[in-house]
Order: sequence, then structure tokens, then C-alpha cells
Amino acid sequence: MPSTTSDRLSTTCDPQGLTPMRTARLRRYLMCRPTYFDVVYSINPWMDPRKPVDTSLAVAQWERLREVYLELGHTVELIDPVAGLPDMVFAANGATVVDGRALVARFRDAERVDEAPAYRNWLHTHGFSDPRTAELVNEGEGDYLLVGKWLLAGTGFRSDPRSHGEAQEFFGRPVISLTLVDPNYYHLDTALTVLDEDTIAYYPPAFSPGSLAVLERLFPDAVIATDDDAAVFGLNATSDGRNVVLPHNATGLAEQLRGRGFNPIGVDLSELLKAGGSVKCCTLELRSGDQENQNS
Repeated sequence: MPSTTSDRLSTTCDPQGLTPMRTARLRRYLMCRPTYFDVVYSINPWMDPRKPVDTSLAVAQWERLREVYLELGHTVELIDPVAGLPDMVFAANGATVVDGRALVARFRDAERVDEAPAYRNWLHTHGFSDPRTAELVNEGEGDYLLVGKWLLAGTGFRSDPRSHGEAQEFFGRPVISLTLVDPNYYHLDTALTVLDEDTIAYYPPAFSPGSLAVLERLFPDAVIATDDDAAVFGLNATSDGRNVVLPHNATGLAEQLRGRGFNPIGVDLSELLKAGGSVKCCTLELRSGDQENQNS
């Protein structure tokens, strides 16, 4: 059964009360084993078909990520991979699921368009009775991140800015548009991560001046990632409100998170980074209708 926000895992607080209390809550995730993972085309700056890919290593690294989620008590469901869709492992791109409603992605690139029907079919048969395929290009949780009552929505390289209005009408939640300007950070989830309902971490150079001003206004206490941590996709992370799973070599970001009372857990997904993806890319959160504050 889907978890609710009352399913608390653990709470942490500095003995002197100097760091905030952090509460972890159970999550329900969807993942896709990288059985057919490869880099055979290039649709972002990270992808180079000339570089060899070790699919068995990618599977082993992905399995470790899945184990971490299970060890933390989260539910992990699996969608079957489809031959000929090497990027299907990046489940976050398949849809956005909020309040029990699923908006299925409409991919920009021809190489990925067949992923959308596979995710729609899975959602339809696993408790989401009426998943809707987006009319405008959006790439799921790659560009839509739920924080508190808002959806932060990225554009600039993949998702059509008009899709933000479509998402707002569908979910009935305020959508905050953010423009990405660095092609290395082509999805919002490569440049920003949600830590809890009030806290985010992000990489300022990835955003336009106006979008950066919005982030500074909305999240004055945000964690700011360094160039080095952003470059290893340290912000492509997941959080249950206390435990933050992130690339193991984002060491500076991990130290910042620890200082804020979070528990960073590093994993190695270096093989999947060859296609421009890491922890969050592999993880689609399934939020049921009774999960009002999934990011707390």
C-alpha cells in the first residue's frame, strides 16, 4: 500500500539544539533496471557514443541504489525495461505523480518517445486510474520538482515553458517557472534538489538571472552547491526529509548537508552518468492522494 506522510522513519537533532530537527518519511518509488542501458546516441552534452559503456556495471550500481532505498524502509516498485530504450532506466523522466494524479511525459527527442506509453501503461495498472499524457513537451520529474505546496518547473532545454501552465491546471498547484541556461544542466533535477518542504539545494550558475532571483527570494536558506559538486551531478539526489541519497563524490555537498542535520548517503552511479543521469534520474516518486506534504 502507498505510504502516508504519517509514516515516520526517524528524527535527528543536535544535542545542543544547534541544527534543525529532520524527520524522514517513507516514500514509494518506481525504478527501471538498466538491462538495456547503453549510449548509442547523443541528446545531451554528457552522452558520447564513442565511449565504451559497461552495462553490467550500470546494473550493479543501480542495484546498490535500490538496496539503499529498501534499507531505508522505502517501497521500490519496478517497471519492466524495454529493449531498444536504453534511457528508460531514468524513470524520473517518465511522469510526474502528485496527489494520486499522474501526468505522463511527452519527450522532446525521438529516441525517447516510446518510453511514455510504457510508463503510462504501468501507472494505469498500478493504482493510477487515469494517467494523462501531456499535450506539451515535458520530461516528468526531470523538470518538475515538488516542494511544499509548489511545483518548481524547469525549462530552457527540454520541457516546453507552456507545459508549466498545463501542469498547473492538471495538478491544481502553483507552478514556479525556472529557466536553465547551462546545457550541462539540461533538466531541473540536475541543478536543484528538494531536501524537505522548506529546503532546497541548488547550483546558481545553472539558472537565468531572473530565475536565480526567484530562488533567492523563495529559499533564502538554501544549500548552495559548488562547481565541483554540481559537475559530478551531486544535486541529482533524493531526500526523504532526513536521508539524502546522492553521488558519492559530491563530498562538499555531503558535508554541507551534514551540517544542516541531514544524513547524506553516497552511492556510485558513474556508469549511468555517461548518459547524463544519476540518483534522482533513476527514481520516480509515486505520491498518493493522501500524501499532502511528501517533501517534509
